[in-house]
Amino acid sequence: GGSAILNQDSPYFDLLKKRALQAGVDNISGFGKAAAADVRLVKMALHNTCSCVSAKVFGDDVTFKLGSPGEHVVMNTLSVLAAIRLVDADLALAVLALASLSPPKGRGVRVQLSARDGEFLVIDESYNANPTSMRAALALLGRAEPKQGGRRIAVLGDMLELGENAQELHVGLVEPVDEAAVDKVFACGEMMAAFWHHLPPFRQGIWKATSGELEQHLLDDIRAGDVIMIKGSLGSKMGPLVEALKQRFGVENKAA
Repeated sequence: GGSAILNQDSPYFDLLKKRALQAGVDNISGFGKAAAADVRLVKMALHNTCSCVSAKVFGDDVTFKLGSPGEHVVMNTLSVLAAIRLVDADLALAVLALASLSPPKGRGVRVQLSARDGEFLVIDESYNANPTSMRAALALLGRAEPKQGGRRIAVLGDMLELGENAQELHVGLVEPVDEAAVDKVFACGEMMAAFWHHLPPFRQGIWKATSGELEQHLLDDIRAGDVIMIKGSLGSKMGPLVEALKQRFGVENKAA
């Protein structure tokens, strides 16, 4: 008995479905962009601080605003809609609530701070990181629009526990950094060293072994108009960099 909600876009969907059936699950639903998905993304408009989404939920048309930005959040929300329908809860009330969705600490919270000559924006993604979430965060940075004279700055720490392919997976971030039109990269950690050295010189801010060693270099480089995204695994200790920025420049407000 029971239900399973699976990502229909995953290359492992068929395997997961097979395993679910073997485990005795008798109600399997799929979500994603695939035409066969029970909860299917029809259209999305991605913005700096929100997304507008149209979806088919078990055949019904649903349109809603999502208060937290990013395609990855949109896709996760589709699975939530599937669960709501499966337990026969009020779908209309649920999609209204999604408009006020906000990210938890360290997972995309935006904080506006004041430099000497104006404000800058920090996107706090410091709680954790893996290759998929790192690419999603870089895509968010790419959609952010720095104010006049500002830059897109990525501050990246090691993604931990990736096994024997760790270095290759870190170097693989060069492409999404380029796609996001990042102006400058600060990096720390053993694995991030290889990534940083593969960047073109004009993007290289500085690399240090630890986030603590990186801190002062970052603080001294900030200027008005910048958009700064900070991300790494929890063990890379990127959160203290966010706190250092707040202490140095003072918390103005969470960005709308």
